[in-house]
Amino acid sequence: MTIHQLSIFVENRQGTLIKVLQLLKEAGVQLIASTIADTVEYGIYRIICSEPDRAYSILRDKGISVALSDVFAIELDDQVGRAADTLTLFSEAGISIAYMYSFLLKGKGILVFRTDDNEKTCQVIREQGLKYIPESDLSKY
Repeated sequence: MTIHQLSIFVENRQGTLIKVLQLLKEAGVQLIASTIADTVEYGIYRIICSEPDRAYSILRDKGISVALSDVFAIELDDQVGRAADTLTLFSEAGISIAYMYSFLLKGKGILVFRTDDNEKTCQVIREQGLKYIPESDLSKY
């Protein structure tokens, strides 16, 4: 039920983000979603992409600090409050959301998030009949 996400440490100086993007471009890795959280000195660039394992290896081999982690991607109807309703299900089950980001795509909301308990999260997804996006389907979006 999870998908792989790259978390890349990038310094806040000219050219560091471009270097990452250029390496992925040259490797033919398609970005599907990304977000960056920054401080004054550095940022964490999180990416969902077409070939996360290969992208991880490419970046690591070039000396870039990168981690591969499991996150969830849930498809939601494009209606006001659907993200709040969905996250409430996890909260009521005692699951903490470490971070999340979302976007609209082809009339659907996509909610990407990491929790403190993957097993329990999978259970809630199954019990509530939530539509998760498997990694094999990412390129279809």
